[in-house]
Amino acid sequence: MKREAVRLQKLRPQMTELPLMSSGFDYLIVGAGFAGSVLAERLASEGKSVLIVDKRAHIGGNAYDRYDDAGVLIHPYGPHIFHTNSREVFDYLSRFTEWRPYQHRVKASVDGQLLPIPINLDTVNQLYGLSLTAFQVEEFFASVAEPAEKIRTSEDVVVSKVGRDLYNKFFRGYTRKQWGLDPSELDASVTARVPTRTNRDDRYFADTYQVMPLHGYTRMFERMLAHPNIKVMTNTDYREIADFVPFAQMIYTGPVDAYFDYRFGKLPYRSLEFVHETHAQEQMLPVGTVNYPNDYAYTRVSEFKHITGQSHAQTSVVYELPRAEGDPYYPVPRPENALLYKKYEVLAQATPNVMFVGRLATYKYYNMDQVVAQALTAHRKLSRVKVLEETLA
Repeated sequence: MKREAVRLQKLRPQMTELPLMSSGFDYLIVGAGFAGSVLAERLASEGKSVLIVDKRAHIGGNAYDRYDDAGVLIHPYGPHIFHTNSREVFDYLSRFTEWRPYQHRVKASVDGQLLPIPINLDTVNQLYGLSLTAFQVEEFFASVAEPAEKIRTSEDVVVSKVGRDLYNKFFRGYTRKQWGLDPSELDASVTARVPTRTNRDDRYFADTYQVMPLHGYTRMFERMLAHPNIKVMTNTDYREIADFVPFAQMIYTGPVDAYFDYRFGKLPYRSLEFVHETHAQEQMLPVGTVNYPNDYAYTRVSEFKHITGQSHAQTSVVYELPRAEGDPYYPVPRPENALLYKKYEVLAQATPNVMFVGRLATYKYYNMDQVVAQALTAHRKLSRVKVLEETLA
């Protein structure tokens, strides 16, 4: 009892600022990233009262951006490039932001050269000192490829397309750093995300919509959560308020294993350490991101002004160093991990009045647009359930 009193005393300053209705909230949403914010906005627009909480000091999840001490707009959690083929997702987010067209380009530092990645015609010609045409590079890939009877691993994906040498130069070292595992130990989905091109297209993505929020992600999230039916609490662990704030249903976007107190053990994730630097020059890199598959401890360096389009006398960059411990960023795609997640998925589906949405809650490596799409689908599901309940009442 004494411990509860101390806990309540700690929370009282925050709670007194929160205008609670006698009936509480319709929804408590845990996590103010894409999944939580989209659902908060959709539900609030239908007249539902929503409390959205986040343990971090800000909204926006990993997409949060801010101006650093030099006045450069940066992404503290690494570059977030928006791209999608979904007109629904693009149109929905367009309600909360104007856009800046941006097509991301990446080079890889290989054998002392900066070469286009994904591998394309120019990559092969520059690396090997050739002058192949688009038709000839197809023949080149066919001549070096090592076909696999069945594609099981990330190594199989690449070697079966472009052969062992390109695999070693561009993929193996990068993957080992990123995941702490050899590509032969990882699911095929990891490297299947990166295409191989026979033309000179050097864009990292080929999606229909490739844009960046004109005034940044944080501004977009602020507009998304500005509805009067939404109350926001940051610096708040939902477990610290769940007993004191009445709500009808929860939407949970955090790690699913944490919700169940790691009942079956921890789901494996890879984390990242971000090292930010500002330099007294207008530009440092030739493109938005440079990958380092074989050199240094970091996997890549990104320069934000390429991505945001900001004009500034200085420039800020971020180095990404993969880590085994830290905030969970990437679910580790291995069969045994998928089986472990299935146990948590069964628990999640059996938990009344809680919906699990988002990358961490469903242990999936989703892009931002995929999380938005999942959240919009979840909202439609909730709406159908409510209509059914009202019909049966």
